[in-house]
Amino acid sequence: KVEPDKLDYLHYLPIFFDGIMEKQDPFATLAECGVYDMLKVGRHQVLKCIPSLIMPIKRCLDSRDGEIMAKMLCVLQQLVKSDDGIGEALVPYYRQLLPCFNLYKSANHNLGDKIFYAQRKRQNMGDLIEETLAILEQHGGEDAFINIKYMIPTYESLIH
Repeated sequence: KVEPDKLDYLHYLPIFFDGIMEKQDPFATLAECGVYDMLKVGRHQVLKCIPSLIMPIKRCLDSRDGEIMAKMLCVLQQLVKSDDGIGEALVPYYRQLLPCFNLYKSANHNLGDKIFYAQRKRQNMGDLIEETLAILEQHGGEDAFINIKYMIPTYESLIH
């Protein structure tokens, strides 16, 4: 048994990120809990792992599976919030990560006057993408908005 802050983040964090693709329990639960635990405990160790996390994140977002994409968007939000500097470190990778956002940005459920109960589960893709883009812009520094706008022309800033 090893304490989470003593783990080799460069080795284990990309493995857990890749595990987000799993849909079968207990693998899916283990990967998701592992990612959140490592992000919570190893704040300063995460920044050096960013380049090795891009491919697993891109694979999940390009899977076009709603459940996997929703999980990865929540993990991406937590990743950016976990430590200062991570948002800025992700800006050079926007060209790899954001094309999929453009496809699903407008994928909101339009139910008229009915109630969408899944919103409490955070599964509405359009809302999740808007939240994630806002967090990326807030934590990404001064170049974040320009890069997001370049990849997603319809994006409107919540800050400016």
